[in-house]
Amino acid sequence: MYPIFKKLLVTETPSLDERIDHAFENATGWFADAIFSEIPITENVGIPWVLVVLLLGAGYFTIYFKGINIRGFFTAVRIVQGKYDALENTAGVSASPVVEDAREDLSDTIKIEGHHGEVTHFQALTAALSATVGLGNIAGVAIALSIGGPGATFWMILVGFLGMASKFVECTLGVKYREISADGTVYGGPMYYLTKGLQEKGLQKLGKFLAIVFAIMCIGGSFGGGNMFQVNQAFRLFEYVTGAEDSFIAGKGWLFGLIMATFVGVVIIGGIKKIAKVTDKVVPAMVVMYVFAVLVILGINYQAIPDAFTAIFKGAFSPEGIAGGFIGVLVQGFKRAAFSNEAGIGSSAIAHSAVKTQYPASEGMVALLEPFIDTVVVCTMTALVLIVTGQVAVGVAIDDAQGVVLTSNALASGISWFPYLLSFAVILFAFSSMISWSYYGYQAWSFLFGRGKRMEYTYKTLFCIFVVIGAAASLGSVTYFSDSMIFAMLVPNMIGLVILLPKVKEELAKYLGAIENSHG
Repeated sequence: MYPIFKKLLVTETPSLDERIDHAFENATGWFADAIFSEIPITENVGIPWVLVVLLLGAGYFTIYFKGINIRGFFTAVRIVQGKYDALENTAGVSASPVVEDAREDLSDTIKIEGHHGEVTHFQALTAALSATVGLGNIAGVAIALSIGGPGATFWMILVGFLGMASKFVECTLGVKYREISADGTVYGGPMYYLTKGLQEKGLQKLGKFLAIVFAIMCIGGSFGGGNMFQVNQAFRLFEYVTGAEDSFIAGKGWLFGLIMATFVGVVIIGGIKKIAKVTDKVVPAMVVMYVFAVLVILGINYQAIPDAFTAIFKGAFSPEGIAGGFIGVLVQGFKRAAFSNEAGIGSSAIAHSAVKTQYPASEGMVALLEPFIDTVVVCTMTALVLIVTGQVAVGVAIDDAQGVVLTSNALASGISWFPYLLSFAVILFAFSSMISWSYYGYQAWSFLFGRGKRMEYTYKTLFCIFVVIGAAASLGSVTYFSDSMIFAMLVPNMIGLVILLPKVKEELAKYLGAIENSHG
């Protein structure tokens, strides 16, 4: 959901925003360039090393759990529907051995395995989806198709399926190693399973180091890619739809940001329960709204749909006249899918950790639905509507703002007022992403600086300030750097996931056994 872009405007007299961007790039560009440095595949095509790590990890997890992303799909749906809620009343209360050894954490964690959490399976899923479903599904898909052609869609779908296994692993661990404060607030995510899980393996120092690195990157990503980028792109589209330079809001990004910051502040002050109450309404509404608009356009152009699927499958394996050839198409599909669903990054494990369950694997299975909805369903529908309306200009490099405009034009080709609907949907996408990422960032912040009210309100105040800055500023390299921090989270996270796979396997066997016994 965070497509990477780097746009520096060049004018004879650089503006203040451009000079700030340039100074920031000089100070931090080396880090971003290192994260997104590419491994050359052909003379003209390279693949970011972070993407290679994500794909190899997802593929390994899929094999290790014997296709859990496919064989566990319908079980996951039944969990969300509440079919197995009765199992929660029969689960025992236990604590992991590391908790018994870590006396300083005893009061917080001794009963966590029997704690019922703060939100339902459905609310946890929507809270996590609200952070991943967004601009990447709209602008990112348009970018992938403009570079790789329709065939890139096939590879996006494949990566979406593989990413389901990564989500299962990280979210199972998120619930297993979560903590609970005296007031019932749940704290979870990679920071905790890296610390506690690796301590169980005798790797206490490594676990603590990886957890700190992850938390730092998560905080940076929450301010940038999870905040400033979201509100900035929402404002740009709103400005464009309402008249561009002639719009009543033109040049008043600060006002748009102030309004968004007010709504965000009202929600995030209430914590994950308030966030979940909002996202379990906003996420279905915005997805239904967007899907409705897309389905109408597909219905109008239904005769072109078979040709669109033909173009997708033919283009996936034998692209002609496309820069980079087969490898280029494959890489573009991989890039946009991974950047959209964030499987393996570890962010979603933070939201899923707050679920009401006594079986960690139950939420891991719910989490595997996330990449399916985000990438397999929403991204594919966006690709289809772009193809059938002829909005794919292969070989033309575009940025995120232009990608959103392409999708807007595709919708406008059927019904003139659909771009207004898209604009509203994008604002909801941005809003939901910001409130979820504020939760991710605060969890990381509290891990580093403590859980007191002063620390909590300090972070949330800073977050709201960055909403206003993000809407008013020219982001450029700031967003490039902050996005790189999000993807840097995968390094400590993937190390922990691989080491802790046997723990996930134990939890899966325990939960599937409980389901089987309940039927017997």
